[in-house]
Amino acid sequence: MSKFKQLYKPLLDGAKWQLPDHLGIEGTEIGHWLLEQESLSRRFQRHCDAFTVSLIEQVKIPRSALKDDERALIGDADCLMRKVILQGDGQPWVFARTLIPISTLTGQESDLEQLGEMPLGFRVFTDRSARRDALEVANVGTTEKPLWARRSRLWINEKPLLVAELFLAQAPIYTKESQC
Repeated sequence: MSKFKQLYKPLLDGAKWQLPDHLGIEGTEIGHWLLEQESLSRRFQRHCDAFTVSLIEQVKIPRSALKDDERALIGDADCLMRKVILQGDGQPWVFARTLIPISTLTGQESDLEQLGEMPLGFRVFTDRSARRDALEVANVGTTEKPLWARRSRLWINEKPLLVAELFLAQAPIYTKESQC
């Protein structure tokens, strides 16, 4: 699984994040996926027989490892960094990187550190307080062969986390028959 980290982390790191309305994707098939406000994992689950998550890495990182735009979204704090691959029927669909400030991992949210191979969305979106904001998107591929990514801040009990998701070539986002 480290090949995913080597291949896809640089794409997320180099993403030129933009507001969705700057790209004109609202109302398009791609936009329906990228602008999803609820759990992406739940949506993916409807498009396969076996939805799984593979944990690639989970480590605590110092605040100095955060980029300025990440600090602006979740604060200047040490974080738990979690990298996973979301898979449908054994096909890699999404490479995701989540930054969870250590201060978010308190109280009821202390279990976020113990997710393992459980989808983050399954945990976050079962909480009534969950919401998504600061949604940004990027095409890290080419105009002819786009590879879409999105980044958003999630809130649970008014505590932030930042999720960046890279939609891999096999993901249903790119096939017309699986749009819903």
